[in-house]
Amino acid sequence: MATNFVQDGRMLDYTNSTSAVITSGQVIVVGAVLGVAMDDIAVGESGVIGIDGVFTVPKVSAAVIGQGEALTWVVASSSFDSNAATAATGDITGPTAFAAEVAGNGVTSLAVKFTGVPGTVKA
Repeated sequence: MATNFVQDGRMLDYTNSTSAVITSGQVIVVGAVLGVAMDDIAVGESGVIGIDGVFTVPKVSAAVIGQGEALTWVVASSSFDSNAATAATGDITGPTAFAAEVAGNGVTSLAVKFTGVPGTVKA
């Protein structure tokens, strides 16, 4: 193995600098990349987040989403919306995640493929 190998790029170490415990399965924003906490992460502690893989995560209930559709991460509701949604300040769009399945109106969760690729944070 290369002497400069750090870790598998599908998972990253992450330090919880928020004022609340991060729970396993919670979507985490790291700059313009989205990930999912693999375990609970206490305030000030480090844990692992998955930035590449398929996870079932919250979805805006009224959104109608097609498989393969790029998504919008809505910061205010901590859920994914259709790419047709108008992004608000802080929302993340672009290649960081896409729908791994179809999800219609009234559905509150969605299988999402996280790519590890930075998206665009709405200014």
